Amino acid sequence: MGYPYSHDLEVGTILSRHFGDESARRLNVWQEYGGYAALAKAVGMDATQITGIVKDSGLRGRGGAGFPTGLKWSFMPQEPTGPHYLCCNADESEPGAFKDREILRWVPHLLIEGCLIAARAIRAEHVYIYVRGEYFPYTRILNDAVVEAYEAGFIGPDILGSGWDCELTVHIGAGAYIAGEETGLMSSLVGGRAEPRVKPPFPAQSGVFGRPTTVNNVETLAAVPMILSEGSAWYRQWGTERSPGTKLWCCSGHLERPGTYELPLGIPLRDIIYDVCGGIRNGKKLKAVIPGGSSTALLTASELDCASTYEGMQEAGSSLGTASPIVMDEDTNIVRAIRRTAEFYAHESCGQCVQCREGTAWVAKILHRIEMGDGRLADIDTLYDLCEQLTGRTICVLADSVVFPLRSSLDKFRADYEALIGGRA
Repeated sequence: MGYPYSHDLEVGTILSRHFGDESARRLNVWQEYGGYAALAKAVGMDATQITGIVKDSGLRGRGGAGFPTGLKWSFMPQEPTGPHYLCCNADESEPGAFKDREILRWVPHLLIEGCLIAARAIRAEHVYIYVRGEYFPYTRILNDAVVEAYEAGFIGPDILGSGWDCELTVHIGAGAYIAGEETGLMSSLVGGRAEPRVKPPFPAQSGVFGRPTTVNNVETLAAVPMILSEGSAWYRQWGTERSPGTKLWCCSGHLERPGTYELPLGIPLRDIIYDVCGGIRNGKKLKAVIPGGSSTALLTASELDCASTYEGMQEAGSSLGTASPIVMDEDTNIVRAIRRTAEFYAHESCGQCVQCREGTAWVAKILHRIEMGDGRLADIDTLYDLCEQLTGRTICVLADSVVFPLRSSLDKFRADYEALIGGRA
């Protein structure tokens, strides 16, 4: 039998074909589906060949930034003078995102295989899968799969008789949102606080233990085995030229059918909400949607015809992010929704940067005051000023994550703020 993701599959069943199938977690079943065939192919290839195929596929990072995966791998030193590392970022803490959880839950061997192929491509000798601490049940599933893979010789010394050694460690985080930022993740992994650091040096120069490191998202790495097995042209039959392939969408909020859906990149956001997810629950109208997880700018009902691609969302004034639309109906209190978002980021700030530590807290306080009916019209100007002070002035983009939904809500739903303020100067 060929690899589980073969040419005749219908769209929407590439990564998620075996979601819901508990037997797919077991190595013997996964191998019956063709699992680890791509790894067997990879160990017979040169690292640059693997990187070239992934680069040609156009696969972009699925953690939010959308950076070309093959290009990122090519930044690693070509001639190792010491150990290289691969970090799989499974610290899925963005409010609204739950796609990586489904991969860990149903197809852990797919992720392991993707990690090993990526490690081969970047000449890494050790893989670390950094899992969100709250994902305990899914970490147990992943651990069981890792044990099976070790026993079968897919991980460890002399993998598949190739002479290549690669270890794999599952590391459980401690519940910090900021550990999802790649440099914060690496700091946490080696025993420090999950605090982002200034770049350069970039991880490919100095990462885990001060050695060259690549950090990739779970969904990104899970796509690698099928690309290597079937080829870059096969993968490009879905999506668009600049955003090829399929994407897992985490759809939540006031929807008739919320859930995780795998869809080709490029379909209009309106079709995802109304056709795939069945529209707004109870027949209500849509007021706003945060399309890429809580850190992206709001779109209104009139802005839903944008393409679900990295560039399409940018043209619409937002971003694809983790492809985690949070849909809000006509009865939603926008100020309350943004206040809750701001409180989350204020709580999760690591506190290194004054602008972030103080600014996010003040945003939350002002929004709470407006929500309680004690706000003033001057507060709106203050919030706009805080947006300016928070944007691009911190080590990482946590502060910006508050700004995007806040500023878009002020621009598009100012009347909601003014109604709660009631004309008070």
